[in-house]
Amino acid sequence: MYDNAVKGIVCLAKQKSCRQRWNIRPSEMSINTLNPIRAIVDGMKLTPNPEKPMIALSIGDPTVFGNLPTDDKVLQAMKDAIDSNKYNGYAPSVGYQKSREVVANFYSCPEAPLEAEDVLLTSGCSQAIDLAITVLCNPGDNILVPCPGFSLYKTLAVSLGIQVKLYTLLPEKSWEIDLQHMESLIDDRTTCLIVNNPSNPCGSVYSKEHLQNILSVASKHCVPILADEIYGDMVFPGCTYQSMASLSSDVPILACGGLAKRWLVPGWRLGWILIHDKNQIFGKEIRQGLVKLSQRILGACTIVQGAIESILNDTPQEFYHRTISFLESNSEICYSELSTVPGLTPVMPSGAMYLMVGIAMEHFPEFQNDVQFTERLVTEQSVFCLPATAFEYPNYFRIVVTVPEEMMVEACTRIREFCQRHYRTCSQDSNELDQ
Repeated sequence: MYDNAVKGIVCLAKQKSCRQRWNIRPSEMSINTLNPIRAIVDGMKLTPNPEKPMIALSIGDPTVFGNLPTDDKVLQAMKDAIDSNKYNGYAPSVGYQKSREVVANFYSCPEAPLEAEDVLLTSGCSQAIDLAITVLCNPGDNILVPCPGFSLYKTLAVSLGIQVKLYTLLPEKSWEIDLQHMESLIDDRTTCLIVNNPSNPCGSVYSKEHLQNILSVASKHCVPILADEIYGDMVFPGCTYQSMASLSSDVPILACGGLAKRWLVPGWRLGWILIHDKNQIFGKEIRQGLVKLSQRILGACTIVQGAIESILNDTPQEFYHRTISFLESNSEICYSELSTVPGLTPVMPSGAMYLMVGIAMEHFPEFQNDVQFTERLVTEQSVFCLPATAFEYPNYFRIVVTVPEEMMVEACTRIREFCQRHYRTCSQDSNELDQ
């Protein structure tokens, strides 16, 4: 009996150690990680018309064309931080204490006060969103995500085994949330409601009343909110931006933001999470969880952290006004031009840097969907707009309004020519079928 046991152990040891060949497989997490935009764009046949220079209205990077530089004060702050030689080493994973104080002071308000301990500095807003989702959710839980909405939410969640439930936005109401639909999706495994305001890809800005209604649903069902506010304060004249936390009496909120858009430096990779928890519902556990998760990498760029005080406090208001004025003007040009194009229905934005355009696909029978429509637009007119299927909202496309004005005018002219060539009335469709 003893001999048999020894033989069994030896046999088991051989099974464990004697691999016959290499068999290295990618992790389940890597397999489950998918960026919908990349998946769609990489599958498109994008061959521009060689007779027309390419105009890309698809890239959400305001620096691409060089017409929207950051302010000189922002650049000087970075130069001073480098020259100081104080920020070349490792910082705490949650950021320098002084830098966290600066961000807390900048965003603190009487309705939603902040201290340094309420701020985590991150490697861009994307990492802030990643940490927020990861600290709130376990595999098998679900989160509520806007549709159309920023594709990263789903990319991050699905890779972690978290189910994504899409709630509908209403274009006829300037992309307000369909609150009834959103509420119907909530169940016992719902651990987070993501609200993006101002919105990518819609450019919408929610009213105080609508934000309060969202908060009422979250409060009723005890669901915390991840507020993606990377475009906070980037709103057009006549609109007012309000952070969700400033309106919340009880709903705990992780507000994610960063320098990327408002200061026009997306490559500098400095973001933050603002922890708003008036009633201590998150408690110590969520805060400690965020700190532990931040230790997986060593946080945001130290040089930018060293510059953050001057960036936030010394950037002149004129810089912000100039940026907003440009985005509003380009949005108005685009909306005005495309509103008179048969088969297209643009939705005028109120902020951010995007405009969504509906396609009446029944009037473009040559194309099965928005992907084919935008693909052919590149082939014939060398204008690339992102099909909204990338945001799980078919029969629309998104335009980025950060391009130089003359390029925006030219792009709209080309889109008009394209639609005029391919537009068919319903009677035309019937006659062609009869023939």
